Amino acid sequence: MGSWLEGKTLAKKIKEKVKNDVALYLKQKKEVPGLAAILVGENKASKIYLRTKERNCERLGIHSEILCFPEDIEASLLKAKIEELNSREDIDSILVQLPLPSSFNAPEIIASIHPEKDVDGVHPFNLGNLMMNQEGLKPCTPLGIIELLKSREIPIEGKRVVILGRSRLVGKPLAAMVTNENGTVTICHSKTENLPQVSSEADILVGAIGRGAFITPEFVKPGAVVVDVGMNNLTDKSTVEQMFGQDEKRLKDIREKGYTLIGDVHPQVIDKAEFLTPVPGGVGPLTVALLMRNTLEAFKQRRNLA
Repeated sequence: MGSWLEGKTLAKKIKEKVKNDVALYLKQKKEVPGLAAILVGENKASKIYLRTKERNCERLGIHSEILCFPEDIEASLLKAKIEELNSREDIDSILVQLPLPSSFNAPEIIASIHPEKDVDGVHPFNLGNLMMNQEGLKPCTPLGIIELLKSREIPIEGKRVVILGRSRLVGKPLAAMVTNENGTVTICHSKTENLPQVSSEADILVGAIGRGAFITPEFVKPGAVVVDVGMNNLTDKSTVEQMFGQDEKRLKDIREKGYTLIGDVHPQVIDKAEFLTPVPGGVGPLTVALLMRNTLEAFKQRRNLA
C-alpha cells in the first residue's frame, strides 16, 4: 500500500511566509497587497471558492475585494470594470472566477487583465513566459503540483509524466512546467486511444479531467506517483460505501451536506501507487496558498521590491 501525499503542510508553510512578508511590508512601506476577485452569475461552487480565498486574504493581512455581477452583464461593461481595476494602485492582483457563463468569451475577458496583475497566471503574456521558461506569474494549481513533488524530493527530470486533461488552467501549463523541469510529457484527452495503456506507462500520473473516480488501478503503473486534481461531488450513499466502506467522515458528509468531495482517482489506486494525493487535502490547499503568494509577488514586482 502506498502513502498519502498531502498538501496541507506545505500550504501552511507557504502561507506563513506570505503572512510574515505582508506584515513586514506593512511596517516598512505602510502598504499591503490587494486582490480583487470578479464573480459573474450565481455559481454556488464559485461562491464557495471565493469565500475561501477571501478568508485566506484576511488571515494573511491581504486586502481583498469581491465584485459580483449578474449573469447578463454586457461583456463590454465587465471589461470596463477590469480596466478600472487595472488602473487602481491599491489593487495588485485581479482574478476572474471561472467558469464564466457560456455567453462570455473567457479568453477575451482574461486577456483584458493587465499581465502584471494576472494572479492566476493565465493571461497570454504570462503563459508565453511560461512556455519560454521565463520569470512571471504562473498558474497556481500546476505550480502547486510541481512544488509538492519537489518538497518530497520526488524527481521530475527524466521521468515519464502523463497528464489526463488539457485545460488552460491545469493540463497545458503543467505540461510546460514539467518540460521546463526536464520531464517527458504526454497529454491525454477525450480523443486519446488506449488511455489505460498510455497512463500505465507514467512514473508520475496527473488526473485533471473532472470525472469522479475515473482513474482506476488499471491506469496506474506499480509504484507510480499519482496526483489527483479533480474535485467532484458524489451524492450516492451506496457508491460512497462501495468506494470508502464505512468511512464515517464521508458518510457524515452525505448526511449533512448531501455529497462528499472526491477526486478523479479511485481510492483503490492507493494500493498500487507509491504516492497518491488525497481529495480533499492534496492539491487544493496549495492552489489557494500559491494564489496568496502570487498576490504578494505581484505587489512586490509592481513596486520593484526584492
